[in-house]
Amino acid sequence: MIGKRKAYPSDLSDVEWERLKPLLPAPHERGRKRRVDLREIVNAIFYVLHTGCQWDYLPHDFPPPDTVYGYFRHWTQDGTWERLNDVLRRKVREAVGKKSEPTAAILDSQAVKTTEEGGPRGFDGGKQVKGRKRHLLVDTLGLVLVVVVHSAGVQDRDGARLVLAKLREHFCWLKRVWADAAYAGPKLGDWVKGLFRWVLDIVTRADDQVGFQVQPKRWIVERTFGWLNRSRRLSKDYERLPETEEAWIYAAMTRLMLRRLARQPLAV
Repeated sequence: MIGKRKAYPSDLSDVEWERLKPLLPAPHERGRKRRVDLREIVNAIFYVLHTGCQWDYLPHDFPPPDTVYGYFRHWTQDGTWERLNDVLRRKVREAVGKKSEPTAAILDSQAVKTTEEGGPRGFDGGKQVKGRKRHLLVDTLGLVLVVVVHSAGVQDRDGARLVLAKLREHFCWLKRVWADAAYAGPKLGDWVKGLFRWVLDIVTRADDQVGFQVQPKRWIVERTFGWLNRSRRLSKDYERLPETEEAWIYAAMTRLMLRRLARQPLAV
């Protein structure tokens, strides 16, 4: 039971909440005191994420939809979702015996349809999708380092510059980035090497390959897209603003990593 209500499958367990609680923004020292249960706010956000329901369709045993959305939007604007993703990713990496920061990453994009909400969109001629692209860079565990959502009409090589540009100050320890043939070409490779001193390694199909075959390294980011697709809110891009879709992706990864960390004993 969560307070006076029955728990939903998307709710945080006690252990998961103890992991997350210290990482959430503290209430402001000035102004009215916080009157809502922050755990219930988070549970409501994850309910929307997993079920795909509209904000106004939140069950009545959660806080009011306007209040829940207000927290989600505020945490999107102040970078809380991205920060939670970064902190939890380091903890997961350390829990499996890896260094907190990666030296290698995998890059790929996923084209998804949009709805009538509006906002920037375009047409991906290769995948025949009208909408947007989710451009991800993940570590070798499949955990998201950075995501950029942009029009599906932007070519992958151009979208890669938007992704990698966000890493310049935060992931300077990277040495190698794997990507598929959509990113091939000397211009992008030379740009990456000249600006970041990283190696852009293109993974291609064997010349004699027939049918589907798992490609080295590339399967890791494809698995991450599979994880994201478990959340119905991410089945399409329902958002007017690309940064809102980026926040949902960070929130989905936050939920996934909390479950993994819940299996580890809390430090005393």
